[in-house]
Amino acid sequence: MVIGGPTITLSNGVNMPQVGLGTWQSSPADGKIAVKAAIEAGYRLIDTAAIYQNEEAIGEIIKELIQAGKITRDELFITTKLWVTRLHPDDVEGALRESLGRLQMNYVDLYLIHAPTCFNHDMTAQNHSVKVEDTWRGMEGVYKKGLAKAIGVSNFNGDQIERVLKSSTVPIHNCQVELHLYWPQHELHEICKKHNISVTSYASLGSPGRVNFNSKEKGRKVVWPEAPRDLDNANVKALANKYSKTPAQILLRYVMNRNIAVIPKSVNPSRIIENFQVFDFTLTDEDMRLLDESVKQHRRLFIIDL
Repeated sequence: MVIGGPTITLSNGVNMPQVGLGTWQSSPADGKIAVKAAIEAGYRLIDTAAIYQNEEAIGEIIKELIQAGKITRDELFITTKLWVTRLHPDDVEGALRESLGRLQMNYVDLYLIHAPTCFNHDMTAQNHSVKVEDTWRGMEGVYKKGLAKAIGVSNFNGDQIERVLKSSTVPIHNCQVELHLYWPQHELHEICKKHNISVTSYASLGSPGRVNFNSKEKGRKVVWPEAPRDLDNANVKALANKYSKTPAQILLRYVMNRNIAVIPKSVNPSRIIENFQVFDFTLTDEDMRLLDESVKQHRRLFIIDL
């Protein structure tokens, strides 16, 4: 059994597993089942967020596994995220300490700004006085205190990344964005490579479960565009047959071939294992070209009015 899998080295020397478990939409109960199955399958990266409302459950199952001698904290790579109501620089440390309390940990391995737009605490209006550069000062503070081993951003565009870097004293270590076959983010990836910023893909499989999501936040609107499923792409299916793999494994490998990390979400133990069985093959340059050319129109899935 593969333990941890290949890693991506961040610009500060921290090694991040290239494959992790995503936990968006996982209830606390399902999150416990998923994290336990993932760690037992060899995963070492677990991705969560304050807004997912499952940090406490994830912390509980990790503590149980540590106490049972199944894993140590040092062997894990835990990512969580700062929600948009806490983007004022004075709020960042308090928000992270709350996450750490729920996770029952002294630090996280990666702390991300979940999205670039600040809202007031009841999510009824945007707070335009807080800029991404301001929030980053708070992120630098928790990094320098050792509360996060690395820091980064999520759902940022190239302009927002450049703005942060112009005033930063600590660089962006990771950028997590929607990235998949139908939304490959080539331009943003090039910007990140230029600045030595690692990239993590969410929705690597085209987020087939997204239609089950309903935003619980006041006044938030999420639009799910009608689009073909990445898993149904004919070339994906052909490559799955060629390599005796599943379409999901081909889609993950498509992203991984670009040296990008993936965090597929599942609460099904068999699928969790399947998503981790992607280290024994790779796609050729011709495979990658065929996949890229099979997409006639790029489309984004997560269109949120942030």
